[in-house]
Amino acid sequence: MGEMRPVPGGVFQQGTPEWVLDWLDDADQPLPRFWFADETPQHTTVVAPFRIDRFPVTVGDYARFVRDTGYRTEAERRGFGLVYTERGWMERDGVTWYAPGGPGTGGTDFDDHPVVHVSFTDAREFAAWCDKRLPTEAEWEFAARGPDFRIWPWGDEWDAEAANTAELHAGPLTSLAAWQQWWRAECARRGPVPRTSPVGAFAERGDSPFGCADMAGNVYEWTSTSSRLYADTVRCDPTVAMAMGRYRVIRGGSWMNFRYQVRCSERMHGDPGGWSSFAHGFRCAADL
Repeated sequence: MGEMRPVPGGVFQQGTPEWVLDWLDDADQPLPRFWFADETPQHTTVVAPFRIDRFPVTVGDYARFVRDTGYRTEAERRGFGLVYTERGWMERDGVTWYAPGGPGTGGTDFDDHPVVHVSFTDAREFAAWCDKRLPTEAEWEFAARGPDFRIWPWGDEWDAEAANTAELHAGPLTSLAAWQQWWRAECARRGPVPRTSPVGAFAERGDSPFGCADMAGNVYEWTSTSSRLYADTVRCDPTVAMAMGRYRVIRGGSWMNFRYQVRCSERMHGDPGGWSSFAHGFRCAADL
């Protein structure tokens, strides 16, 4: 299910070079340097040839899986899901992959949008159903930028029209306060529902070197890789350090984020024990 792109594999320097941390330090953005330290140091990684979905898994894709198998996601069984309201993250009853903002949201108009509110297990079950798997973190990064370093899938120059991020909707954002002001207005206008876009809406402008779409923004994406530091000597934010050895790596950033959080080497971490939200999805991979 879904168009896949072949990736020839190769050797690359995984992670973020120090000059990017210098750039982030100097940039008009709110996060400290050590927040990004888990992306360092760059290290040589060998990736075998593989295939990866051109697009994130959509609501329509997931609906076919559910119809075929009767599967119920962990959010459905739990009875609630995480949404970000004007007051921050909140658990809301009735939030699921087909009602991402709660009862009465969703519908067939969103069939070509990436599915959200899927846990690590929910994503892995879908992948197994279609004889695929989740990509490793290294595969995901290689597919997003190729063998040569680039900040975003299309290059090193930011282009707000190449990805679905908060800056597409709100214009340039440099502070949490500005982001919160935009989001409060959005919640007042439409409620706390995802601002996802149809998959592939930004191709060809935002595609990776291998023709993969939506690898910056739209939704965060699960990988199969357990969270770990690239080197034992790395000092990072304590909240990030707590995820190591317990969580799984998430990549790509989402519609909620600034340009700095949708970089090819940006790392986030998610609890594989049932956690999901209205900004997280996935795409699948397969061996060649």
